[in-house]
Amino acid sequence: MDFAYSEKVRTLQQRLTDFMERYIYPNQQTYRDQLAASDDPHHHAEIVDELKAVAREQGLWNLFLPDEEYGAGLNNLEYAPLAEIMGRVGWSSEVFNCAAPDTGNMEILAQFGTPEQKKQWLEPLLNGEIRSAFAMTEPAVASSDATNIQLSITRDGDEYVLNGRKWWISGAARPRCKIFIVMGKTDANNPDRHHQQSMILVPRDTPGVTIVRSLPVMGYMDNESHCEVLFENVRVPASNLLGEEGSGFAIAQARLGPGRIHHCMRSIGSASYALELMCQRASSRVAFGKPLADQGIIREWIATSAMEIEQARLLTLKTAWMMDNLGKKAAQQEIAMIKVVVPEMLTNVVNRAMQVFGAAGVSNDFPLASMWAHGRTMHIVDGPDEVHKRAIARAILRNYQK
Repeated sequence: MDFAYSEKVRTLQQRLTDFMERYIYPNQQTYRDQLAASDDPHHHAEIVDELKAVAREQGLWNLFLPDEEYGAGLNNLEYAPLAEIMGRVGWSSEVFNCAAPDTGNMEILAQFGTPEQKKQWLEPLLNGEIRSAFAMTEPAVASSDATNIQLSITRDGDEYVLNGRKWWISGAARPRCKIFIVMGKTDANNPDRHHQQSMILVPRDTPGVTIVRSLPVMGYMDNESHCEVLFENVRVPASNLLGEEGSGFAIAQARLGPGRIHHCMRSIGSASYALELMCQRASSRVAFGKPLADQGIIREWIATSAMEIEQARLLTLKTAWMMDNLGKKAAQQEIAMIKVVVPEMLTNVVNRAMQVFGAAGVSNDFPLASMWAHGRTMHIVDGPDEVHKRAIARAILRNYQK
């Protein structure tokens, strides 16, 4: 396995790093001020659109898509270090049109969408003109088992009718979110539980779609919004079906594989930024007659954090390499591993950084509290830790039970 970055990737790394230093880091307070100045909890900070224009002009756009027809043509291993750089500041991925859930939605539209679906929804997403949401999780069932979902998708002539309730639908409350990709059951009686589900495109303004509420995260309202959404007799054309009936579970798995790589690399970038903030704070603050950086426990935290980040990074790069060279199926165990290892690493590193910052660490004057809350949710996003550990253990035990 060779994790060395190509000249193309190193050039993109440098260009992204320069962009972050010139435009993103200096505008973090501008971003916070613009959100605070609005009465809308889901206000879109104007600085994001300003910087999107600059990023697109510089060619730092849609870097995540491996298909050269739509994106930069990078494989998972090539995109991973770029996702890490963008992940250092939570809102910066959107500047490069590389933000979730749009990345996963664009990937499956590019892979499974019809020419008409691509024209209507993929193109404006690729252009950064609209946002999207992915509606899978439900409040009434344990959605860690995706076969449990109950939202019904019933064929009625040339239409499908949707009834059900979803929640934690990220971005659904934002005005520029225009399209949902909804997973539900078209064949609840199919004996194969993995072929009961389908995915369908539902415009956000379709009659019967109600944004019930935006759910707080750790007690605060996230600007991104994470919504409970009610679907009551929602009718959409049959042509809005994504792929074929019964293919919803397979499409979800196709979406989640690369998505987990993206989540993990962004999280590694966030942890690296937290470590830098920790080191800067420890070097500049004095307690008990000497800098915090001279305290033994602080040095231990710094060393442990650096080791954990590097371990997580190497495992994620190995997983990306396996996906590129051996396929997603061969990398299933490693994908599960990084989805457990990286969130644990992120919350540990950010927690130490918050402790070094003291009371300031839990305030909104610094990004650490938000980073920790995001890291904590990563233990659940794209499948909880326990589901991935279960899959890892089953794969390992199979070798002994033979």
